[in-house]
Amino acid sequence: MAKTMMSARTPSDESAILSTRPPLLSTARAFGVVYGPPLLASVLVGAGLVAAARRHLDQTPRTRTATLLRVLAALGAAAPAVYPLLVRPWLLRWGATECEVHQSLPGDDLVPHPWIESTRAVTIDAPLDAVWPWLAQIGQDRGGFYSYEWLENLAGCEMHNADRIHSEWQQRAVGDLVPLHPQAGLKVTLFGPGRAIGLEGWGAFVLEPIHEQHTRLIARSRSSRGWPTFVLAPLGEVPHFVMERKMLLGIKERAERAWARDGGAATMRAGWR
Repeated sequence: MAKTMMSARTPSDESAILSTRPPLLSTARAFGVVYGPPLLASVLVGAGLVAAARRHLDQTPRTRTATLLRVLAALGAAAPAVYPLLVRPWLLRWGATECEVHQSLPGDDLVPHPWIESTRAVTIDAPLDAVWPWLAQIGQDRGGFYSYEWLENLAGCEMHNADRIHSEWQQRAVGDLVPLHPQAGLKVTLFGPGRAIGLEGWGAFVLEPIHEQHTRLIARSRSSRGWPTFVLAPLGEVPHFVMERKMLLGIKERAERAWARDGGAATMRAGWR
């Protein structure tokens, strides 16, 4: 089992990481990449509803462009019903079992009465001690988040996902800042070596051993406040799901590949086995 290690980072170290205010263009760039597609989807939904209400679809000439617009507008008109009934339940529980959705996990006590909760999970064909080092070193300043690096960098994150375990990146402590972007980060709310790490405003990533050779990686997010579903869905939930799902799969891929290659030698070198 993992050995507990604490970070020696001081408040001055944290302020140095995010010492520069984000330039206006950098902020606009990140906002555009993250929220541009959802905003476009929202416009599509609105246009679909307006077009359907005015029966505009039946009056537009039958050109190829008009046909495409009809299809897009029809999808937009259907989205308010399809998303909450079909898409959202699957999105909030991707990969998780019914038991995992309802079980208590580390970090739940930080938001005891959530307004919104998601539980996502993936099975990793490697023992817990071979998975934890990948999870421990998450952060823009360390191993990255194992998600869509190209998309994160399009938003100016300067992300570099690690493909090996770094022993010098295994230490975290509650209160440490985990950068998401050169000018933005989240504080560690929970750090249980070999078990879980939590980030303020995101949630907790928890490891559950199935048996000696397999591990469940569970991501639990809880929010005590938020916007109405029709606003939150396109602006927050979908982008978060896309990136978090890729992160879980990215950790799975790396842990399984490393375990199959060296049988845990890298884990032992990192001091976690």
